[in-house]
Amino acid sequence: MSKTAKLLTAFEKGDALTAKQIKSRFGLANPSEAVRTLRSEGYAIYGNETKMSDGKVATKYRLGKPSRKMVALAAQI
Repeated sequence: MSKTAKLLTAFEKGDALTAKQIKSRFGLANPSEAVRTLRSEGYAIYGNETKMSDGKVATKYRLGKPSRKMVALAAQI
């Protein structure tokens, strides 16, 4: 199983992960590229800014259900 497939499995289980967590947990050198790849395959990966315990702001990625607007935009392409 590829590293990106393992990341998708984690998202499907409901995990929300930062880029740093994706790097360390799955060994992906470029987490944003992995997220982009999943998005290009049709998965609705959302990035939400969150405040970490140390006060820094990070983006957490999660798998979501696409909104009607997103589906409508995709249908136009």
